[in-house]
Amino acid sequence: MSYATSSIRNIALCGHGSTGKTTLTEQLLATGGAISKAEAVESGKSTSDFTEEEIARKISIHTSLSNLVWNGVKINVLDTPGVADFVGEAVAAYRAAECAIVLVGADVGVQIETVKIWRRLSKIQYPRVFFVNKMDKEHADFEKTLADLKGKFNASFVPVSIPIGKGAGFKGVIDLLKMKASTSGENAKSASEDIPADMVAEAKKYRDALIEAAAEGDDKLIEKFFATGTLSEEEILTGLRKALANGRLFPVLCGAAVDNRGVAALLDFIVTACPSPGGEVKGFDLKGQETVRRVDSSEPLSCFLFKTVIDQFSGRMSFVKVVSGKLLNDCDLINVRGEKKEKSGKLHSLIGKKLTDVDALETGDIGVLLKLQSVATNDTLCTPDSLVKYEPLALPQPVHGVAISATSKKEEDKLNQMLQRAAEEDPTFKLSFNAETKETVVSCMGELHLSIVLDKIKEKQKIDIETRIPKVAYRETLQAASGAEYTHKKQTGGHGQYAKVVLEIAPLQRGEQFKFVNAIFGGAISKGYVAGVEKGVIEGMEHGILAGYPIVDLEAKVVDGKEHPVDSSEMAFKLAARGALRSAMEKAKPVLLEPVMNLTVYVDENYLGDILSDISSRRGKVLGQEPIGGGILEVRAQVPQSELLRYSIDLKSITSGTASFEIEFDHYSPISGKIADDVIKAAQVAKEEANA
Repeated sequence: MSYATSSIRNIALCGHGSTGKTTLTEQLLATGGAISKAEAVESGKSTSDFTEEEIARKISIHTSLSNLVWNGVKINVLDTPGVADFVGEAVAAYRAAECAIVLVGADVGVQIETVKIWRRLSKIQYPRVFFVNKMDKEHADFEKTLADLKGKFNASFVPVSIPIGKGAGFKGVIDLLKMKASTSGENAKSASEDIPADMVAEAKKYRDALIEAAAEGDDKLIEKFFATGTLSEEEILTGLRKALANGRLFPVLCGAAVDNRGVAALLDFIVTACPSPGGEVKGFDLKGQETVRRVDSSEPLSCFLFKTVIDQFSGRMSFVKVVSGKLLNDCDLINVRGEKKEKSGKLHSLIGKKLTDVDALETGDIGVLLKLQSVATNDTLCTPDSLVKYEPLALPQPVHGVAISATSKKEEDKLNQMLQRAAEEDPTFKLSFNAETKETVVSCMGELHLSIVLDKIKEKQKIDIETRIPKVAYRETLQAASGAEYTHKKQTGGHGQYAKVVLEIAPLQRGEQFKFVNAIFGGAISKGYVAGVEKGVIEGMEHGILAGYPIVDLEAKVVDGKEHPVDSSEMAFKLAARGALRSAMEKAKPVLLEPVMNLTVYVDENYLGDILSDISSRRGKVLGQEPIGGGILEVRAQVPQSELLRYSIDLKSITSGTASFEIEFDHYSPISGKIADDVIKAAQVAKEEANA
C-alpha cells in the first residue's frame, strides 16, 4: 500500500549514546503493529541493531530504516547511532527525514552529543521534538531536564506531555493536548484516562503555557488568544505545527521507552504535528545552474540516494528518498552522475533487515532499490526527460587516519577491495594512496570507527592487517638565491651525451610553487633543449637534498649553457639541469617545511584549560575561542600536522570522550633544529631500509 505525501512522516531518532533510541524504536514499531513484540537491545534481537557488530557491541553503528502505520499515517523511522564516530550515519538520516526526535535522559539531562546534535541541526534550521526518556530511572527529573534544555540552548521548549510521578513511582504521562492521562504501559494506547486529581492543577498550568506558545506560531491565533484567553485543541496543533516547522518552538514529550509509557502520546504527536514532506529542494541542472524542484507528485520523478549497504544476501542496497514524482517498479531511470541508464527493478520498504515488496513509492517516501550497479551514496536518480542533481550530504571530514597494509603482500589486493567496499557504504570512511609517502591511508571519524571496519574485515576475510601512524608529507625549499653550473658528459661508443647548464635559483613566496625563466641569449642552448632543462628542474624538485621531500616555492632561471652538434639531446639537458639544481640547492640554505593545519575543537568549558595547555604543548597557536551554546566552546588554533596524528585518541582521553574536532590543511611552515634533524634522520633510516 502506498501513502499520499500528506500521510507520510519521516522521523530521525537521535541523541547521545544510551538515551534509548533503539529501545524507543522497538516500542514505536510494536505499538504500531509493525512487529509482534519489542525486544531488548541486550537480547541481540532488536529490529534496528541487527548486524553482527551491533549485536556483539550492543550499540547502534548504522542508521536503520523501519516503518509503521499509526492512525492512517505512514511513519518512517530512522534510528541513528549516538556515538560521535558514526555521525555520518546521522547526517544521512537528517537528509531523508523532515523532523528529528531528540532523546534526552531524564536522569542525566543534556550531554555532549545532545549539544552537537543541536548545533548541527540549528545550522540547517531543522525541526526538532524532544523526548525526555527514562522517567523510570533513579534521579529522573522532568522539570530539571526541561530547565537544562532551556538553559543550555536558550530557546523555547514547551511540554506537550508531562510525567505522572518519576523514578520508581513513574506511572505514565498526561497528554496536554487532550488533557487525558495514559498509564497503560505495555499495551500502550492514546491517552484516555482522567488526570489524577492531585495533578489537575499542574496539568492546567502546563497546558496554559502550551496554549500561549502555540498562539505565537500564528498571527490569527494570537488575536483569538488575546480575545478569549484560550484555543481549541485543533488551534493549538495549528500553532504548534507552524512554530515547530519554522524553528520558533521545540515541543517536549516524556516517557519511559523500556516500559512503553509515553510512546503512544509521541506517535499521536508525530502524526498530528510533525511536518510531512513538502516545500522545495535545491538542486542543479546539467550546466551547473542552481534550480529547485517542488516536493510534489505532479513534478517529474527525482530521488536522492542517501545511504548504501552491501549485503551478503541482497547485494547492493540503495536507500532512496523520493523527492518529487512517483517511483514505480521497473521504471526507467537516469543516474545523473555520468548520465547512466538504470532500471528501478522491484521496490522495497524496510523494517530493520526485513525487505517487503511495494508497488510504488510516493513523493516524500523512503525505500530501497536493489542491485543498481552505477549508483553510489549522494547520487540523484531521475526520469530521463527531466534531470536534476541534488546537493551531496554535508558530511564532516574524517579526523583519524592510519597507514594500512596486509601482513602478507599476497593479501594486499583483497584488503584494498574490502576497504573500498567499506568506503562505498560509509562516506566518512575514506581510502587513498599517498604516492609521495608510498602508503595506503584510511581516514575515518575515530578509533572505534576504524576498529569496527577492520575487525569485520579480519573476521570475514581472515586477513592479518598492520596499521601505523601515517608519514607526514613534508616539503623542502630554499631561503637564499644561488647558482650552479653542471656538465653532463658521457661517451660509450657511437653517439655520446653532452649538455652544460648554468642555472640560477631563488625562493618564491610561500605557495607560489614553481616558476621557470628562460634567460638564454645568443642561442647558447637551442630552444628545443630549453624544454629539456625545464623538465629536468621539475623532475629534480621531486626529491630534495635534506630528506628527499619535494622542493617547492622555487624560481629556476637558465642563464647559459653549451651544447654539442652531435651528442646533445633533450635527455642530456634534463640530466644536466637536475645536476645543476642539486648543486645550487646545496648553497641556497635549504630548509624543511611542515604542513600546518587549522584545528577547531568543540569542548565543554570545564576542559578549556586542559585543551589550551595541550595545544601549546603541540607547538600550536590558539587563534581564538567563543561560546556556541550549551556550555560548549569553539577553540580555533593552528597546529603542525605531525602533532595531530593521534589527536582523536588524545582528545578523547583529555576530555573523557566529550569533545570533538575538525581539521583542514592551511599552509606549510619552516622547521629547524632538533625537529628538522629528527625528520631528516627518519628519512635516512627509511631510505636505508628500502635499499636493504
